[in-house]
Amino acid sequence: MKITFLGTGTSQGIPVINSSHPVCLSTDKRDKRLRVSILIEWGNFSYVVDCGPDFRYQMLRANVSKIDGALFTHEHADHTAGLDDLRPFSFQLGAVPIYAHKRVLNYLSKRFDYILNDNNKYPGAPSVKQIEIKNKPFTIGGLEVIPVKVEHGKLSIFGFRFNNIAYLTDVKTISGVEKLKLKNLDILIINAVRIKPHHSHLNLDEALALIDELKPKKAYLTHISQYLGFHAEVEKNLPENVFLAYDELIVEA
Repeated sequence: MKITFLGTGTSQGIPVINSSHPVCLSTDKRDKRLRVSILIEWGNFSYVVDCGPDFRYQMLRANVSKIDGALFTHEHADHTAGLDDLRPFSFQLGAVPIYAHKRVLNYLSKRFDYILNDNNKYPGAPSVKQIEIKNKPFTIGGLEVIPVKVEHGKLSIFGFRFNNIAYLTDVKTISGVEKLKLKNLDILIINAVRIKPHHSHLNLDEALALIDELKPKKAYLTHISQYLGFHAEVEKNLPENVFLAYDELIVEA
């Protein structure tokens, strides 16, 4: 199984014009982050988790020629605004399956009425097949996917476990019951937005404490803002099994 980090950033990490923040001015490509998303591949199957406003460029940059569907963690714009850019994949595949909680599908139906409302569909809009997921396992491409319910501030959202890889973003807290789904992982991908505490995201210390509790073989930090610091400096101070993810990083398990 191969994971490509399409983006590892957050909307609060987007530099304003003429920003003088030193990380925004970094020449290290690992400090240049698009909105958070991954591509997961196994056998002949390719799925994305979330497609935010950078989705089109991410697909071009990673030279992705096909996807078999998209999974959504939650409805916020930095995770869903690229839905229209499923268009070329739907021309190739037909209706692209999108998997999301009912609340998220309802949100998408309102924001993208011209795509998801058959009575109002715009000619040429992408075709998608909406598949509601609940907090129980489902299958894509013969692979069992286990949703993991986490709290993003006051909003309940999903992370996903694929075999021994788990992808969790926008996490602030996880219940004890849901943590049981995260045992014996080879790879845990988890958010760490900055050094200072945040009301709806794990900061670095909280992410490291959770990694220490769950004890995956390896962990990768994502959903990173400039306030976490320079990639090279942050990674030097991480535990030996924890790594700072960056755009276009590929890991296999």
